[in-house]
Amino acid sequence: MERNDAILLRSLERVTMKLTKLATVVSCVCVLAMLTACGGTSGGPASPAASGDLTGTIQLWHHWSDREAQDIQDAVTAFEAAHPGINVTVHDNQDDTKIAQVAASGSDVDVMMISVNNTLGTMCKAMVDLQPYMTQDGISADDFQGMIADATAFDGKRCSLPTTTDVYGLYYNTDMFQKAGITSPPQTLDELEADGLALTTYNADGSIDTLGFNPLIGFQENYSGTFAATANVTWMTNGQSSIASDPNWTALFNWQKAYVDKIGYDKLETFTAGLGDEWDADNPFQTGKIAMVMDGEWRVAFIQDQVPDLNFATAPFPVLSGTGATYGAAFTDGACIGISSNSKHQDLAWQLVKWIAADTDTAVTLANGLKNIPSLKAAADSPNLDVPEQYKTFVDASKSGLVTTSPITLLGGDYTTPLDNFWDTYQQSDGSGLADGLAQADQDINNALELRSA
Repeated sequence: MERNDAILLRSLERVTMKLTKLATVVSCVCVLAMLTACGGTSGGPASPAASGDLTGTIQLWHHWSDREAQDIQDAVTAFEAAHPGINVTVHDNQDDTKIAQVAASGSDVDVMMISVNNTLGTMCKAMVDLQPYMTQDGISADDFQGMIADATAFDGKRCSLPTTTDVYGLYYNTDMFQKAGITSPPQTLDELEADGLALTTYNADGSIDTLGFNPLIGFQENYSGTFAATANVTWMTNGQSSIASDPNWTALFNWQKAYVDKIGYDKLETFTAGLGDEWDADNPFQTGKIAMVMDGEWRVAFIQDQVPDLNFATAPFPVLSGTGATYGAAFTDGACIGISSNSKHQDLAWQLVKWIAADTDTAVTLANGLKNIPSLKAAADSPNLDVPEQYKTFVDASKSGLVTTSPITLLGGDYTTPLDNFWDTYQQSDGSGLADGLAQADQDINNALELRSA
């Protein structure tokens, strides 16, 4: 592939990704209006009936597919065995937009498992308040890891409970480290940059052969949300986006831009365009084309399955010096479970929600199968949780109190889009216009929030 063609292809891929994301959010917002108009019931237990007295059929909708869908099905099968009067019809491989559409059309959705960051803010009004059920059954938000427990309520309403979470950190190739004489993982972004440059090799024509670390925003898991945890940034003040007024955001942009410039944007873009897909066996970290990446805990399972002989280790992702960020801080997002306000079987649905979210054995089994991090504290501490050394980094981070996430708002996953769009443009630029660009991102986010609230 010619250099210009590779750059053009990568740009087209980014545009397609952004348009798809925008279409998904718009669709969810439209569906939410339908759900709100339809009304539904506010939820809550009609009476403290014993779960054994409940009978009927409920519908569970979720987004997992293939092997992971079987993990959900196994949890449901165990639930049905423990609750012989309740049957569960499972609809797997359904994206959040489809789930929202079906929920709006009637009562076919009783229980839904959806994305916290991408969907909960747009769907919460159409979900049952779980707090009366939790109070009845002695379940507390304190039973779950703090940040994700907070993130799965919205606007003062406990519309969901967390199930499993994703936690992000640093993956590094230990063979490449040893060859370069690097004895420990970087703890600051400046160290990450120095190690990344030392690990980068070039072909005779000056093009990149192997890359120490890819600093480009838009590469795999490199986004404003995931990088925010490295710099102790402020997203919002008094309900308004306040990115431009936070010097830590400016410092983070400056660090990333300087790193890109030291290698060259065009070289990085051409190299990136020729890499394997993130989710396939030819993932560039797995093939040794990149020595270090930011990734989630799930990568451990991918490596075990696809390249079991790869020598690698994990560590907390480095932080930006001078910002007050503590080494060990990590970005988190994940899935949550709740009940549609249109459900006609809310008491039955609660039994399934409670089983999946708050039963320790179920939470451990799901985490072991999905290879995600359990949100339930008792599950994270369980001796039955499968914790290989590389996975332990992420379990420890989830319990550290240092995890952060992007704001959960009415905009859903589109909240960070203006900032990601500007950052993608800025990393290609001559470095001017940073203050104005951040201010414009604030304005775009605040305008979208105001429009959505109206």
